[in-house]
Amino acid sequence: MSPPPSEAGPRFAVIGVPGGRRVTLFADAVRAAGLAPPRVVNWSDVLRGGAVIQPGETVRIDSPGEDSALESALRGVRDPTRVEGTARWYAAFIKATEQVASAARTAGADLLDDPAELAVLFDKRLCHGVLDAAGVPVPPSPTSVPPSATVRTSLAPSAGRPATAVPATGTPAAVPPHGAPGAAATPVRGWADVRALLDGEGGLRRAFVKLAHGSSASGVLAVERAGPGRVCARTSVERTPDGRLFNSLRVRRYGTEAEVAALVDALAPDGLHVERWLPKATQDGRATDLRIVVVGGRATHAVVRTSRSPMTNLHLGGVRGDLAAARASAEAAGVPWGDVLALAERAARCFPGTLCVGVDVLPSTGWRRFTVGEVNAFGDLLPRLTGLPGSGAAGLDTYGAQVAAVIDGAVGRFIDGAIDGAIDGVTDRVTDRGGRHHAAA
Repeated sequence: MSPPPSEAGPRFAVIGVPGGRRVTLFADAVRAAGLAPPRVVNWSDVLRGGAVIQPGETVRIDSPGEDSALESALRGVRDPTRVEGTARWYAAFIKATEQVASAARTAGADLLDDPAELAVLFDKRLCHGVLDAAGVPVPPSPTSVPPSATVRTSLAPSAGRPATAVPATGTPAAVPPHGAPGAAATPVRGWADVRALLDGEGGLRRAFVKLAHGSSASGVLAVERAGPGRVCARTSVERTPDGRLFNSLRVRRYGTEAEVAALVDALAPDGLHVERWLPKATQDGRATDLRIVVVGGRATHAVVRTSRSPMTNLHLGGVRGDLAAARASAEAAGVPWGDVLALAERAARCFPGTLCVGVDVLPSTGWRRFTVGEVNAFGDLLPRLTGLPGSGAAGLDTYGAQVAAVIDGAVGRFIDGAIDGAIDGVTDRVTDRGGRHHAAA
């Protein structure tokens, strides 16, 4: 039984979808901590008239994704299963978060998610560039945008947290044209550009082609050469005869270049990110990666995801793997488990104004090297997953860990001694000694 609500402690407000799983789980965690239930601000209300933030609140921005009508409106499509419209979604979403930040600043409220960092986290090209510049090992990518291309900062850094720069081109105020967010990145206007990246001198050969503003593997294609003059791709995207694109729950294979080209050309107007498809370690014969949740700078939760397809997302048929076995495999390959967790923490440190992120960590074949695939702003929806031993979140789910971090004053700071000591030299130990990037085998 939860303790009676206390008037002491933070007063939470959540920008979210009332009745959705995310809001419900967070509200449960707040009540379990003995605090008054959070005030829920409906995303629909925010988009219609702006956010109303009350003085002294601690404001959490959550995903609008559980409201299908809202998602359709944000993307400008009638059917929420359509793939198209992610650039429009991005522009509207980031504009709305900036309005929330402005309202929070006016009210003297504390914001747990910096909108400028969200703008980076929801553009895979920018996120890749920020991680790469910080020395975090990432798959090689010709579309990565280095931080030097950024000039704009957040409207309202909160609680002393520094703002994160946002690119001058392809800002939330405008839809990025044909995947060209900045001059430093290789433009990807369609299949011809992707094919050139696959075939050129030192070409990628195998690559993930991703919507720059996509999530949950929507619009992701695993593309590879299938022999001389042959191309194939695996994806959850279904293309209808009239050219419309839909998300499905089945990963399918497209076996001709014409089919792959049609998909890429249809996705390109929303912006594309291309990166080398690195071979992953396996568990029980299935491709394997890790989702590591980092709260207040510390890795608190981890789950192994395995799949028979290149995409390990659980909603696409991936299943949870054995975390103890993954730890044993890494340590048998000479990589201390603490270094794997510290790698996720290092990635999260690139976003100091965001309390919680989910870091996708990719183990290479043989578990000898690890890279960071993505950092997810809303990567905490892992029901019934409790915290790692020694993380400070043992017995808590991901939402309970975030509430505890706010109560303990972890907002806006990192646990300097423990994390700084842990990450020293981690990159060298979990990647090739010769550098951050390594080619696919």
